[in-house]
Amino acid sequence: MKRLAVAGGVNLLLGVPGVVPCFLVWYVMANGPLAELGWTQREPTENDGMWLWLVILVPVLTLFGLVWGLLNTWMSRRMTAAGWPARPAPYWTLCAVAPLVPYLTLVPLSL
Repeated sequence: MKRLAVAGGVNLLLGVPGVVPCFLVWYVMANGPLAELGWTQREPTENDGMWLWLVILVPVLTLFGLVWGLLNTWMSRRMTAAGWPARPAPYWTLCAVAPLVPYLTLVPLSL
């Protein structure tokens, strides 16, 4: 359990800079496809088009995804070598949910 708590803590800390990619994904979705469906309203001052946001979003999301994937793969291998059980489901579930906690904490505070 201690190793799983360490993995959760590392992913929670990784979620702090992960707020930026989460916000960028939401901004692009809210001003693009979701606004076209009528689910959100476009930002009235957003007149640069979506290309600029995709040029910003893709490198940021790629960098965060690479750091997250490489770090968690490395920790998973270390835990397996140290005798962690063969079932990886709890580890990867925790690693997928923990980085979202800082963003999901900030969303209600921003309303």
